[in-house]
Amino acid sequence: MGEDIFTRTRLLLGEAGVEALGKKKVLIFGVGGVGGYATEALARSGIGHLTIVDHDTVDITNCNRQIIATQSTVGREKVEVMRERLLDINPRINIDARSLFYLPETESEFDFINYDYILDCVDTVTAKLSIVTRALESQVPVISAMGCGNKLHPESLKVADIYETSICPLAKVMRRECRKRGLPGFPVVYSTEEPVTNARPPGSIAFVPAAAGVLMAGRVVLDLLSGGLI
Repeated sequence: MGEDIFTRTRLLLGEAGVEALGKKKVLIFGVGGVGGYATEALARSGIGHLTIVDHDTVDITNCNRQIIATQSTVGREKVEVMRERLLDINPRINIDARSLFYLPETESEFDFINYDYILDCVDTVTAKLSIVTRALESQVPVISAMGCGNKLHPESLKVADIYETSICPLAKVMRRECRKRGLPGFPVVYSTEEPVTNARPPGSIAFVPAAAGVLMAGRVVLDLLSGGLI
């Protein structure tokens, strides 16, 4: 077999692992700071079908931390920029790019049971709770990103059950609301670092959301391969 973009991946996962990931369908809400890096890491890992959802356009202030944000992409829809980027990485990947907000009025457009994993990388608590609730009800694995704003230390990030989190203000709100709804635990990426500032909008830097996104992607890939391929 000749070399291709997954030649080095096969050395870790074997042919069976690469083939398995190529058949997986993953739904990602939000392709900004955290979600953008998570999405690209999943594509580079060999996930065969990605549905990406985000209604925002690239803003000049995104250029300090978002993988799709450059001077030439400012003003363009994030999902279209991401779609082009991923196809340039792997022309065989199947990308469903949807430029919309995930709201009660639009949630019916997504049938969660058609996916193997759901990533929540959005900012609003209402949307996060809806995504997590629907994923759990559909018995589809889900992972949620907690707050990365006002943080400086990527080494403080970790993956844990939502009910085992601490310090992170967003995780505190999510824990409370999930308990109210009687939701079971699910994995989240969160930081144990105390906020450096309470700036609003939150301050941000290149490496914290990037590290969170890569952590999310790693957890997703390992979960999808947990049938014993690695």
